[in-house]
Amino acid sequence: MAALAQAHAGDPRILVLGDSLSAAYGIPLERGWVNLLQARLKTEGYGYEVVNASVSGDTTGAALTRLPRALELHQPAIVIVELGGNDGLRGTPVAQMQRNLASIIEKARAVDAEVLVTGVMIPPNYGAEYTARFSAVYTSLVDEFEVALVPFILDGIALEPSLMQADGIHPTAAAQPRILDNVWPALQPLLSR
Repeated sequence: MAALAQAHAGDPRILVLGDSLSAAYGIPLERGWVNLLQARLKTEGYGYEVVNASVSGDTTGAALTRLPRALELHQPAIVIVELGGNDGLRGTPVAQMQRNLASIIEKARAVDAEVLVTGVMIPPNYGAEYTARFSAVYTSLVDEFEVALVPFILDGIALEPSLMQADGIHPTAAAQPRILDNVWPALQPLLSR
């Protein structure tokens, strides 16, 4: 979990707790949306250090396990939670995924961090009922915890073959600015200059 190089040691931190979508899977790390976020914050005059604590293949359960150490180490002002896709692809019970995400939010709030949750969608491999219940988790977390939400982090990307890698799951480097544009409107109100 290394902080991005452009940041300054005394700046408040944004912790990105995610999976391969935030870990820049299949593309150079510096071209990933999290790295682009650091550059945009600097350009826009926000003094934040972005810490990318994303791990390819991560589930909500695995992220929950490593979150306390990340919170202690980085003491973030904001936590961006980009998780759930791997839970959905593995057929994790929706109630378990929701409990894990709720615990992540509670732990982040316990250290006075603002929370932004980014939703994902999954293919209907496990049937329409599972897919619908999975998607509903994100809006129910917003209702329960009043956190900021990006409804679908890959909006405008997932159905564009030119913006997706050959696996059909991971976005290309060309898609990263659009991911940042999807996140920015929900993140900006949480920022202070």
